[in-house]
Amino acid sequence: MKLITAVIKPFKLDEVREALSAIGVQGMTVAEVKGFGRQKGHTELYRGAEYVIDFMPKIKIDVAVPDELVDRAIEAIETSARTGKIGDGKVFVFDLERVLRIRTGETGDGAL
Repeated sequence: MKLITAVIKPFKLDEVREALSAIGVQGMTVAEVKGFGRQKGHTELYRGAEYVIDFMPKIKIDVAVPDELVDRAIEAIETSARTGKIGDGKVFVFDLERVLRIRTGETGDGAL
């Protein structure tokens, strides 16, 4: 099992969710986060004063998937989140040692 963490642009969330659902991913955790990478933020003009916005709003998605779905899930995230512009985000993959569904006590792939 793997934990896939993707950091994407906020307006791409629905597309990514639909793409993951289409390949059989059943659940995900989503959080609004802020961050920056190579884009280093941007400047905005407000009431005549210029402000530097260092941290850009992003969406962080965590998805636990069985090993056989990892490559398809990464591809689904990549294709649905891509705009071709700077700041599209990143995908990280971690090993999951153990998963437990609290309600039923199921473990492993059955808990996903």
